[in-house]
Amino acid sequence: MDNKSSVTALMSAFGRAYHAENEERPVFRDHLARELMSEEEYRAVRDYVLGGAQFFEPDADPKCCWPKELLRRLVNVHIAPSPLCRAAYTKAALKTAVLTGAEQYVILGAGLDTFAFRETGLMSRLRVFEVDHPLTQADKKERIARVGWTVPENLAFVPVDFTKDSLTEKLLSRGFRQTAKAFFSWLGVTYYLAPETIDKTLGELAALGSDGSTLVFDYPDDGFFTAPERRVQNTLLMAQAGGEAMQSSFSYSELEKLLEKHGFLIYELLTPEDIQRELIDRSGADMKALEHVNYCLAVKKK
Repeated sequence: MDNKSSVTALMSAFGRAYHAENEERPVFRDHLARELMSEEEYRAVRDYVLGGAQFFEPDADPKCCWPKELLRRLVNVHIAPSPLCRAAYTKAALKTAVLTGAEQYVILGAGLDTFAFRETGLMSRLRVFEVDHPLTQADKKERIARVGWTVPENLAFVPVDFTKDSLTEKLLSRGFRQTAKAFFSWLGVTYYLAPETIDKTLGELAALGSDGSTLVFDYPDDGFFTAPERRVQNTLLMAQAGGEAMQSSFSYSELEKLLEKHGFLIYELLTPEDIQRELIDRSGADMKALEHVNYCLAVKKK
């Protein structure tokens, strides 16, 4: 990884930005995502998506519609569903957690997330910790400085290289309190980690979180890597081409066993069908949930 945001982070930011600017009924509106991308980056990702039309949809005729219409379809079908839906789900879960006493919000693999600058109401009630690879985080801080945003006093940047660093030590050094309820979001990350790294991280989160703390994450099920759906195949190929190959998936029973090992109980699990019904259809957005990707909300048991 060089000192730039990953391809995955940029694609996710582009999807959030494009959706916010072009959809009348968005699943999730991130009105700040565009600002963290330079105009050059935004155009480059846009052109990359348009140039990959044959990759995303090889049976489609790229001459069938105007570039604007084609781009909207490619974003809504292939780029944006996962970043938008998991963000919407997490925001709703976080609101509930705050009402039940959560005082700390830990964003694992924060990427170009804009929560701390976008959600001023929730920020006023939380201490927020953004955890990411040191190089990725340094790049984000440069972007924040470039656009002139003021970093909130209750936001802590926590650089962690999971191959070498202790998440626990890093968070505690930045003021995380183990006696206070926490909400952990772990979005778009587990796919890329080896099973032993996921196991280690869950162990650290269990030790960090007090009873009643919440963990939200998305994960691919055990049919993901052999799925026939083209969107899933494309997701795997794009990750590999970007140097971030996906590694892990879980059946429900495997996930339940792993979480219980670390003191977490599954409180809610959304399948693609649930995501479609509860998040996409309810918003009225024109998209479909990605096959074989699920959302899990787990609670540290008392």
